[in-house]
Amino acid sequence: MFYAIIGQDNPGTLDKRMAARPAHLSRLQALQEDGRLLLAGPFPAVDAVDPGAAGYAGSLIVAEFASLDAAHEWADADPYVATGVFKQITVQPFRKVLPT
Repeated sequence: MFYAIIGQDNPGTLDKRMAARPAHLSRLQALQEDGRLLLAGPFPAVDAVDPGAAGYAGSLIVAEFASLDAAHEWADADPYVATGVFKQITVQPFRKVLPT
């Protein structure tokens, strides 16, 4: 089943985010290579593709996991958690309807 993982950033953590980004992307790449990643990306803090110094408000990942517990375990091990970028993570089941 798919699960939506929504991470909310702590304020002022853009430098931490950028430092942890390669490790974060590596984990996402592994999900993609396994055919389990539906989509992933950040929420810009301002209405712009490149928010510059404004940074990001958080991230969304939708991926397939064996269970809700497995999705939580994966999310809790994210480098953005370990480095204090994310202040909160929400994980919930997700059902893809469109596009088919």
